[in-house]
Amino acid sequence: MDNTLAVGIFGLCHLHPRSYMPHLQAIEDYRVVAVAEANEGVRAGFIADFPMRGYADWREMLEQERLDVALLFLPHVDCPDAAVACAERGIHLIVEKPMAASAAGLQRMVIAAEASRVLLTTPYLWRYHPVARAMKGFIADGVLGCIVGCEGRCAAGRLDRYIQGHSAWMLNKAQSGGGPMYNLGVHWIDLYRWLLDDEVVEVIGKNVQVNAQYDIEDNSFALLTFSRGSVVALDISYTVPDAYPYGRDLALSLRGTSGVLAWNPSFEGVREKLFVCSDTGDFAGSPRRSIDFELEALPGYCGTLGRAFLHDVAQRIRHTDAPAITGYDGLRALEIVEAIYQSATSGKAVQLATPANT
Repeated sequence: MDNTLAVGIFGLCHLHPRSYMPHLQAIEDYRVVAVAEANEGVRAGFIADFPMRGYADWREMLEQERLDVALLFLPHVDCPDAAVACAERGIHLIVEKPMAASAAGLQRMVIAAEASRVLLTTPYLWRYHPVARAMKGFIADGVLGCIVGCEGRCAAGRLDRYIQGHSAWMLNKAQSGGGPMYNLGVHWIDLYRWLLDDEVVEVIGKNVQVNAQYDIEDNSFALLTFSRGSVVALDISYTVPDAYPYGRDLALSLRGTSGVLAWNPSFEGVREKLFVCSDTGDFAGSPRRSIDFELEALPGYCGTLGRAFLHDVAQRIRHTDAPAITGYDGLRALEIVEAIYQSATSGKAVQLATPANT
């Protein structure tokens, strides 16, 4: 008897569906059986490379297929309707970030998943990175002391990559929700919530629009204040020179009363370096250290991170455990993004209540 998890892919006009396939094919728990995509040419090309049943409408796929897991790559505004329909059929959900175009839409998904007792998660894959996990360990061990200031920079590609990737909807605010803070900034927002084990209570935002063609900004900046006083400065952008290595400028750092952590992540790279500097006793005689990491080279989206995430999700479905990254994590990240946009519009700081569900 085949006890693999039958997977349906919802939407192909996105930059990531193809790069997820090596992981889904390599993990024995999964069996991708069908895909739904309205764009006939994109659908036909995908099925030619990855044989499976194809549908023009995800609603027809739900009627015809018996799915265990839905992997959603739809325009953000369309994710809530599809996710609720899946949850009502008992189908577990992996929804590409930011999961919806609004917090209200994502709230619908969280409620539906809870009511049907299905898993709802999103691939905030940086939590699975060995460097990020080492950073979290140093923080927990008190190497930084009281954390005062942090920085996160994520500048990735240019707007035309979405045109080339059949995902022009990303540049339409009504369909995507917004610009780079929605699409990229949520990664760093989620990662800092996880690293600090704390919640954002105030945001100040500033959006800058360079392009004149689309109704989204292409640069977004924010100051996030956490409940224990740490302040995180974010610089999130679609503006990076074509000549920039790998087309991405990524940086993460944390500074405390006793130490500093600094990391310039490579995108899907296998060699990483973490700088650690601390005055704590454990670092006596060697207060400055550069720690090298060499990851296993794996095909597929984000390499070992994507593989670890999808494997973890399968095991949690098998054992009916809550996901490591919950629907509430996704919701909180999106609430923070909406507050950043509110602040950018009003020119004032926006306060956030600490969530009851974490």
